[in-house]
Amino acid sequence: MLTPGEFARPGCLFPCMRTFTTMLIDQKIPLGQYIAGFVEWLTQNGASTFDAIAVSLETMIHGVTFALTWFNPLALIGLIALLAHFIQRKWGLTVFVIASFLLILNLGYWQETMETLAQVLFATLVCVLIGVPLGIVAAHKPMFYTVMRPVLDLMQTVPTFVYLIPTLTLFGLGVVPGLISTVVFAIAAPIRLTYLGIRDVPDELMDAGKAFGCSRRQLLSRIELPHAMPSIAAGITQCIMLSLSMVVIAALVGADGLGKPVVNALNTADIALGFEAGLAIVLLAIMLDRICKQPDAKVGGDA
Repeated sequence: MLTPGEFARPGCLFPCMRTFTTMLIDQKIPLGQYIAGFVEWLTQNGASTFDAIAVSLETMIHGVTFALTWFNPLALIGLIALLAHFIQRKWGLTVFVIASFLLILNLGYWQETMETLAQVLFATLVCVLIGVPLGIVAAHKPMFYTVMRPVLDLMQTVPTFVYLIPTLTLFGLGVVPGLISTVVFAIAAPIRLTYLGIRDVPDELMDAGKAFGCSRRQLLSRIELPHAMPSIAAGITQCIMLSLSMVVIAALVGADGLGKPVVNALNTADIALGFEAGLAIVLLAIMLDRICKQPDAKVGGDA
């Protein structure tokens, strides 16, 4: 048996390191096989459940798309412009919304734009319904946020193609794998910003509410949520932008929308098609960002 002094000698240390390195490389931990086996088990034992979920989600998304495309394009443009002006009170934004949608209509991407808008709105709704309550719980339960924080980091740092593979395996081709991957990618924003908004509520406000006899539910609804609303709104805006950034990736697994012509342009090296579809995505992103951002005090002119 080697003494510590003999083990520390270079002549003994380097062979031991080489042996350990060889063992480490040869004895690979089959993490990928474990995950693949788990996904295969889910596929075999929950096929009917996943099929039902896929059909339900696809039906709802198609329903939203049908509702958007049912309107005459000019009528819908007018409604969206009125909504934008009602929210932001900026004529410059209203004119920009009208001009952008008219250009998209002229380029022939109205149907694809409505499909993308339906997917983004649906994904954002799911993220808000799940993310905001989780953010509230995390703000009141520090241990819960400590456990959830690395999960959120993992969801945002893992390449989207990695978790697109299991969703594609479980739900098949179509809009549903792209939708679920979009939710996984975007849900961290409303969770984090809801958490920050609730945590930033001044102690003086909480003490005043308690002094007036507010219950925990009243403190949440009358003090914490109103004070945190700007932060929550910022989280929703980020969620919309993150969802929109997934349209091209979702198109790779069969989702409709503006991502499909971009993928077709990439496959055929069609510069004109790629530029027009990309411009439609950019215009939609700018409009959604400007409409949904928190209204601020006027500094000078329309944004």
